[in-house]
Amino acid sequence: MLNMAKAKEITLVNNILEEQYVTADIPMLNTIIRNLISNAIKFTPNGGMIEIGTIDQPSEGSIVIYVKDSGMGMSDEIKEKLFKIDSKITNVGTNNEKGTGLGLILCKEFIEKHGGRIWVESEIGKGSTFNFSLPIK
Repeated sequence: MLNMAKAKEITLVNNILEEQYVTADIPMLNTIIRNLISNAIKFTPNGGMIEIGTIDQPSEGSIVIYVKDSGMGMSDEIKEKLFKIDSKITNVGTNNEKGTGLGLILCKEFIEKHGGRIWVESEIGKGSTFNFSLPIK
């Protein structure tokens, strides 16, 4: 994954706050984060930027983890279909990378098994931010 970012000269920014803890299945959490970063790399143009960070939400009893890119962004129609198994979405990345959308469905399932949720904020030409919450245990 880092080789893909390096090949596209993408800057990765780590804004993960220290001293934040959740109880989670580590392999599942790694799969979620790896998939979201891989997608961000795929849809970010050469020389772009990806930010990975956390937002503490103690009043809601959760932590939000986000992956924000400076990529292509997406339409409302695509956003509505992203996490639905019955919607086939095949998008091509900025360097013609292919994807099936199944990784996001897997991420959604893993996040929900932890009692969290996933959502996306995106605008065409301005990039996307994938957010997911996990309860603080």
